[in-house]
Amino acid sequence: MENVVERIIAWGELDPLGIVFYPRYYEWMDDCGHRFFDALGLNLGVLREKNHLIFGLVETGFRYHSPGRYGDRIRAVTRILRLERKILVLETSILRVPADELLAVGFEERICLDCSDPSRLRAADIPPEILEKLQNATRSQPGVPTGVPTTPGWR
Repeated sequence: MENVVERIIAWGELDPLGIVFYPRYYEWMDDCGHRFFDALGLNLGVLREKNHLIFGLVETGFRYHSPGRYGDRIRAVTRILRLERKILVLETSILRVPADELLAVGFEERICLDCSDPSRLRAADIPPEILEKLQNATRSQPGVPTGVPTTPGWR
């Protein structure tokens, strides 16, 4: 499954050179990640309150290909890049439309955390009912590694 969000780049999102200020890509990716979970029926706020789980960030990054500019219509496409027992990696591609010109590709590596005691967060296996929804989302994405890894050194 892919979740798609479209928007227009606003003036306040630019740096002095007139291109998108790089932290904006991270804001967009974070928003798209939350919308991805929502589309699966896994609202992150509800998971925190009812299940005492959060998907905390472990690592993020972006590779930039072309600058975004004021007034550009962009499409952000988010999908699961990798799914493991405790780890989920989302990829968000940001494209200029209608030409689908790639502006940037980012990733978020998230770990499932038990937050029942906020002073002592600890890694937790993704619960089966949540894992099933995430696995179902990968079924339409060929080549996505899923399941419990058996290679030594994997988390």
